[in-house]
Amino acid sequence: MMKFIATFGYVGLLKPAPGTWGSAAAIPAAWLIHWGFGFPGLIVATVVVYYVGWYATAQYTKGTGIHDPSEVVIDEVAGMFIALLPLSGGLWHAGVDPHIFPYPGWIGAFLAFRLFDIWKPGPVGWADRKPGAHGVMLDDVIAGLIAAICVSAAAAFSHLVLMS
Repeated sequence: MMKFIATFGYVGLLKPAPGTWGSAAAIPAAWLIHWGFGFPGLIVATVVVYYVGWYATAQYTKGTGIHDPSEVVIDEVAGMFIALLPLSGGLWHAGVDPHIFPYPGWIGAFLAFRLFDIWKPGPVGWADRKPGAHGVMLDDVIAGLIAAICVSAAAAFSHLVLMS
């Protein structure tokens, strides 16, 4: 069961680039949560994925000596959910029909998150060097936060400058 959770339903076993597959799989999952439960539901799901992912990762890697196995992608799911929060929150605030999840937002979130997750600038790299499951999860949380800032800035620019 821990392998199923840590690999996000075995998505992490896909090759090449399991982290990219995990990040991509998080998008339809976030959309379904947004559609069913709105922005508050995605916030709750993000917190749950973090803590359940942390526990599953700790159990899955226990005794292996491997800090961050490539097949563990639940951390990418948590990071992508964070990166998608501005999109979900903006749509929810605007009262947009919940089945709509426009592509510029989720594509921007995906690209920004993957950039920061792979590049690991500053605090992302610091968190990545932390031992244990917290380090595995935390670098993606920080990459997700930075991506969320980028998504918010792009949305603000688009709505305030380009559409005015």
